[in-house]
Amino acid sequence: MPRAFLVVMDSVGIGGAPDAAEYFNGTVPDTGANTLGHIAQACAAGSATTGRAGPLAVPNLDRLGLRHAVHLASGLDIGDLARAPEGVWGAATEVSRGKDTPSGHWELAGLPVPWAWHHFTQTENSFPADVVARICALAGSERILGNCHASGTEIIAQHGATHVRTGWPICYTSADSVVQIAAHETTFGLERLLKLCADLAPMLHDMKVGRVIARPFTGTPETGFERTPNRRDYAIKPPGSLLTDWVKAAGGHVYAIGKIGDIFSMQGIDEVAKGSDAALMEHLEARVADAVDGSLTFANFVEFDSLYGHRRDVSGYARALEWFDAEIGKVIGQLRKGDLLIVTADHGNDPTWCGTDHTRERVPVLVAGAKSAAPLGLIGFSDVARLVADHLSVTAT
Repeated sequence: MPRAFLVVMDSVGIGGAPDAAEYFNGTVPDTGANTLGHIAQACAAGSATTGRAGPLAVPNLDRLGLRHAVHLASGLDIGDLARAPEGVWGAATEVSRGKDTPSGHWELAGLPVPWAWHHFTQTENSFPADVVARICALAGSERILGNCHASGTEIIAQHGATHVRTGWPICYTSADSVVQIAAHETTFGLERLLKLCADLAPMLHDMKVGRVIARPFTGTPETGFERTPNRRDYAIKPPGSLLTDWVKAAGGHVYAIGKIGDIFSMQGIDEVAKGSDAALMEHLEARVADAVDGSLTFANFVEFDSLYGHRRDVSGYARALEWFDAEIGKVIGQLRKGDLLIVTADHGNDPTWCGTDHTRERVPVLVAGAKSAAPLGLIGFSDVARLVADHLSVTAT
């Protein structure tokens, strides 16, 4: 029986979203943003040389059709288009009204978001009084720290010492529909932080806020603070049936790698594996080796976004792409006859762009193991779910 592997490179957009002008970083529209394309240009120009050198080297993704997908999506040339790809390739356009993780993943799984997300638009004093009061009550604290739009690493550096001294949780948001709460794993307690976020989530979900995210960290004011891999996303429950449900209904097994289980509130998911991107790649390789027939393995690699996109680190993003390309090449080489592997993304996060937020972009759809060699062309995010469903012979319900 066939197996399917759906791999999301979090934030690796390829430009060209037709509605990019309706989305902003600060006051600047996302028109012209192109995560992969602009990284490739920076590498070719010699301006992305921290820890690496030369043009962007992603030969395995390129063999599947990455440069062709970039050109299709945005018209940008980042390589020789005369050489035919070995894989099946296309570019996907999102219809959900958002450039965030749940919107992108739900739609990739066949469920466009049917509502407008609630956003905290004020950059300072971002949360209303009732939300602040609820956080304080749940945390047993006098007040919160932050209450603004912020970078997670920067706000921990700014407020970490005060948090450790007082126990007040660090709360922040962004242009996404999200509330993030950072706390020290030892002085505040990891389980206490997770319970705080879990207990807060229903109130925020009723407001149509997409996620409450626990952001644990360790360290001291003297040595500095560092976020840990124990992040937990408490996402609003999907309002309908998804690809994971379709596979389960057909008797298939669903493996989640990374934050997929959180994004889908475990809907239709049997097993979860978490960790750093390096650890997640090991989990993906293990599933290629032992996943049962008829199964779906759904993986998200988040560090493109969390470590490099939001921080506008072009060199770091390029290094991550080159690492991923080398590793996914090994995975492709281990696929069995009858397996399907799709590499795609959920939104953009152009590290050459202004601001620190996601960018509205099309995403690549690169396929190994497809039965047909015909290019996909411009498709919708939901068409990715249909590609997997067709391969596994499962029906959308």
